[in-house]
Amino acid sequence: MRISAYQPRKARIEIVPMIDTIFFLLVFFMMASLAMTTAKGMPVNLPRSSTSTQRPLVKIVLTLTKSGQYYVDKQPVRFDRLYAILKSRLEDNPKAVVVINCDKLQSWDKGIQLADEAKRAGARYLTIATEQRSNANSSM
Repeated sequence: MRISAYQPRKARIEIVPMIDTIFFLLVFFMMASLAMTTAKGMPVNLPRSSTSTQRPLVKIVLTLTKSGQYYVDKQPVRFDRLYAILKSRLEDNPKAVVVINCDKLQSWDKGIQLADEAKRAGARYLTIATEQRSNANSSM
């Protein structure tokens, strides 16, 4: 009777679980990157240009709180100092966007005064910050 010698099984690398893991990571990173982007317009195929440049958006935020306090980019200021501050900031970057961030309990007159100061200081781009209205409130 002949007894064969013990031969251990050769190690194998299973590729299918590795492929499953890689696909899981791919889907995870795709979903995470899609969640980070905001697309508010309709999707279109944009034309290509060799001279196009990425323009960083510089914002100057003017805030008027419910208590009547004025701020320029989280720095408290008096209303009579707004023009000088805006003028110097807009001279540094004339294409900056001025954002009016006014509490809804303040009067429109004070919001218009902020816009007037921004325009008088030389702001070319002006916008008003708002919150998106929910569907439940849209029937007003």
